[in-house]
Amino acid sequence: MNGAESLIKTLVNSGVEVCFTNPGTSEMHFVAALDEVEGMRGILALFEGVASGAADGYARMAGKPAATLLHLGPGLGNAWANIHNARKGNVPIVNIIGDHATYHLQYNAPLTSDLEGIASSISDTLIQSQSAADIARDGAAVVAAALPNKVASLVLPADVSWSNNPSPLPDIPVPNAPTPVANEAVQRAAELLRGSNSAMLFVGGTVSVELGHLLSRISQVSGCRVCLETFPTRVSRGAGSAKMEKLPYLAEMAIDHLKNVDTLVLLGAPSPVSFFAYPNVPSVLQAESCEVFELSSPDQDSLAAAHALVAALDAESADPDLNGEQLPALPTGDLDAMTLAQALAALIPDNAIVVDEGATTGLACYPFSEQARPHDWLSLTGGSIGFGLPCAVGAAVACPDRKVICLEGDGSAMYTIQALWTMVREQLDITVVMCNNSKYNILELEFARTGARGGKPGDKAASMMDIGNPSMDFVSMAQGFGMQASRATTAEEFSAQLADAINSPGPRLIDAVVPCLQLG
Repeated sequence: MNGAESLIKTLVNSGVEVCFTNPGTSEMHFVAALDEVEGMRGILALFEGVASGAADGYARMAGKPAATLLHLGPGLGNAWANIHNARKGNVPIVNIIGDHATYHLQYNAPLTSDLEGIASSISDTLIQSQSAADIARDGAAVVAAALPNKVASLVLPADVSWSNNPSPLPDIPVPNAPTPVANEAVQRAAELLRGSNSAMLFVGGTVSVELGHLLSRISQVSGCRVCLETFPTRVSRGAGSAKMEKLPYLAEMAIDHLKNVDTLVLLGAPSPVSFFAYPNVPSVLQAESCEVFELSSPDQDSLAAAHALVAALDAESADPDLNGEQLPALPTGDLDAMTLAQALAALIPDNAIVVDEGATTGLACYPFSEQARPHDWLSLTGGSIGFGLPCAVGAAVACPDRKVICLEGDGSAMYTIQALWTMVREQLDITVVMCNNSKYNILELEFARTGARGGKPGDKAASMMDIGNPSMDFVSMAQGFGMQASRATTAEEFSAQLADAINSPGPRLIDAVVPCLQLG
């Protein structure tokens, strides 16, 4: 058994059963081992950023890591942005990064790079394997390090892959468990919530139906508000879920949302700060007088902390405030952000997964769908665009029995448009809603908010945010990848096409032509 075969066996034994890959020469023995070892599903991506984003989406829905297989430092560099998104969302990923043979590194071949520097910048744990005798043990260690919510990377030199591994497969180590929350912290949080006139539980990460119900019970007893961070990793929502606020993206709106809060209790979320700095706008969003208390960090067990807080407040018997099912009528007339959101809310099927990278057009979709059929919502946790299409791939691989709807901005889509090919190749049940306004609309908004050039771009600056010249034909692009696609220019067309896509299995793209949403 060579090193690559022993590594794959160990990954499978550790529960890693999917590898999103874009391999090169140094990884060929790992690729060959996919034929020799049972249990690992290899999924090809045409760009490393698709592989890493798919691993993110898979882990969010499967609750365990997938692997990526990347080609040396440049391949890892191409994957970096979506690994960043996963890391900010506290999503577990195992990166297998091929490298030159150990004896070849000294010659500084063209693809030689500072692989350790690149990998360490995006990894919570980095293991550099040096021999075939060590690789299986290193593989077990890297999976254990990734759980429950970390990015762990393993550098795999080519000669470690092809050399014989004389060592037996290792015992699988017990993965790290979330750090428990101290009882003293729970009691202090209960005191703060009881004693405050205007408290808020600020919640991040993964919010299940169970966690939402607990938070609502806490709110009913203590009177506190419950607010999600702007971009939570995964939220179970719709009918039957608890009602919760969500912090707005725009700093000025977020400051207004928090202005009366005198006590902010953090549950799995960092203290809120502005996404960017703006002239004369505070970076810290809550009032200076607000007391901030961390009940649980993103590395701790927020669900257990919420159970303990419910008990401390004697809130077990409180009735949570839940969303009913209230579906809007299908819209008519012009297709814009609001009618698109209305149609989506009316048509989301039971148990769907919504991946949201709809940018400005997608902003209306979240509040509109609060009382839609039950579904999960995945957000862009790290802010690095090109996340939506790959994340949808991973979510669909993890949950083949659930419809995935990807809300995608036209500008963001072009970062990882290659993901459409993987959707077709794997025949994934994904409906892509392309929110096509032919603009980097969010940049136009940010240009005004930063005050650059008085907030009004000149011709050259405006052209840097205009992606409509030449226009992009997403129907032709999708069809070129072998995907069924259509264009909608009215609310009626969009509703009919979305209903048809939801009722038909397999990949589909709807090019929704909408005007820019005016936000400021």
